[in-house]
Amino acid sequence: MSAITFGEVALLHQKGRIAFSGCVSLWRREQLEQGLVEAPVDGEIGVRANSSAAFGGDPADRIILATAQQGHRLLTGDQGVLAWGGNLERLDARE
Repeated sequence: MSAITFGEVALLHQKGRIAFSGCVSLWRREQLEQGLVEAPVDGEIGVRANSSAAFGGDPADRIILATAQQGHRLLTGDQGVLAWGGNLERLDARE
């Protein structure tokens, strides 16, 4: 999972766009303890995230998509990300 995903979850919860019970920081820690791998955001991801207008306007979405393009499968419920036409393996989290 892209490291920025945890921040995105916290922001969406704060804005009331997703329901989340509990503490995002604790949830992150639990996920990592259960074996989830957190992909760090590096310079290559930053360049890729900003090199294509096709990613849309949300900076966090661009970083998440660019991280997934490094050979990771993306799990998302974001309709815009799911509809994006780029080359990317993704799973719909709503299913």
